[in-house]
Amino acid sequence: MSTTNLGSSSDSQPATAGRVLLIGASRGLGLALAREWVQGGRQVVATVRGPGRTGLHDLADAHPGQIEIEALDVTEPEQIAALNGRLTDRTFDLLFVNAGVTNQPEGTVAQTSTEEFVRVMVTNALSPLRVIEALQDRVEPAGTIAVMSSGQGSVANNEHGGHEVYRGSKAALNTFMRSYAARHRGEGRPLVLMAPGWVRTDMGGPDARLGIDESIPNVVRTLDTLRGTPGLHYVDYLGRTVAW
Repeated sequence: MSTTNLGSSSDSQPATAGRVLLIGASRGLGLALAREWVQGGRQVVATVRGPGRTGLHDLADAHPGQIEIEALDVTEPEQIAALNGRLTDRTFDLLFVNAGVTNQPEGTVAQTSTEEFVRVMVTNALSPLRVIEALQDRVEPAGTIAVMSSGQGSVANNEHGGHEVYRGSKAALNTFMRSYAARHRGEGRPLVLMAPGWVRTDMGGPDARLGIDESIPNVVRTLDTLRGTPGLHYVDYLGRTVAW
């Protein structure tokens, strides 16, 4: 796939993905995605985990009528089912699942407690697939289902180690999406595993290589480019294929 002239998503026609269901948008990359989409004129239903006020609420106030906020903890299956019930009469051009955590403190797999290992794996690998399975019928037949993965989920590119549990959770996510794609082979939907790059957020840390404004507009542009291209795509924010 060509990676030249991707530019900002604000140059794209909103009709390419006019109705977006965004899971996990209270801060960081999720909030930046919501901002990019509404600034491009799109309608967004986005979720936050808890009852408190977040940056997404401020964004909704600044763009009245474009953002609807729903509460969802992706690790709670009954909340996923309840969200699906509330959206039962709605369809979307794009479902994007952004939920994810890292493990603190960083350590090897053997140094990680069972509780911490389970927390990361459930949030990063199990929960996104539960969300997708529950909400797939809310996506138009030719719409896009995407999930936030990571370049660290690449087994082929893991030459230096580090971040072992997080890497493992994203590799598991990628594998689960391959299984989902195999079960849905022949359908018209693009399925996207998105590697946004190492971005300066609370999760990415201050030393990350990219700013949000370098990553997120290109993430949106790449998703737009992949519309109408069925099958599973593991790509980075510039649209480059990532090795499995």
